[in-house]
Amino acid sequence: MTNDADIIRLSLDRPAEFAEIFVRHAKPVGAFAARRVGRNAAQDVLSETFLIAFRRRGSFDTDTWESARPWLLGIASRVAGKHFRDEAAQWRAFAAESRSGATSSDGALDAAGERLDAAASVRLLAPLIAGLPRRDRDTLLLYAWGNLTYEEIGQALGVPTGTVRSRLHRVRQKLTEGVGAVAADGDSTGGGIDGRVGTRA
Repeated sequence: MTNDADIIRLSLDRPAEFAEIFVRHAKPVGAFAARRVGRNAAQDVLSETFLIAFRRRGSFDTDTWESARPWLLGIASRVAGKHFRDEAAQWRAFAAESRSGATSSDGALDAAGERLDAAASVRLLAPLIAGLPRRDRDTLLLYAWGNLTYEEIGQALGVPTGTVRSRLHRVRQKLTEGVGAVAADGDSTGGGIDGRVGTRA
């Protein structure tokens, strides 16, 4: 079967071939977008992601990477950052679910907890994750929701694998410390779920 790199390489001379990349990856990219910004804004993020990918397909490293999924999720992550109001609303919804004891319908927070090996209750993670700096949150969510390896996250964000490792280590520490502080205060509302989500560097 032809891999993504072959398709993208072919699409440089035959642009219509790029449609196959959409067919292969629209579903996971759309699901990632929905988790980041909610279902209402997800279609806009999805459309913009593939438009950018098409325009920049010549920059995809076809000699190194066979799959376009990490590259596409990296673009989607940056596009989602522009929809900071939608992303903030999504985090508020997660926090409301967690306060009511409900679970996210897509299992997003559960996935984040599992992949982080978090010892604390998942219901505490939403406000803590929302309060992370943008680059740390992007790294975490590509790991937890995009199911990317450290190397693939590095590809998605354009950073070395070692940087991905150090960011995730820092995130684990922050979440562990945050969960401890919240538990000590008896307050699960936390901070960071406001219009500023997505604006921190």
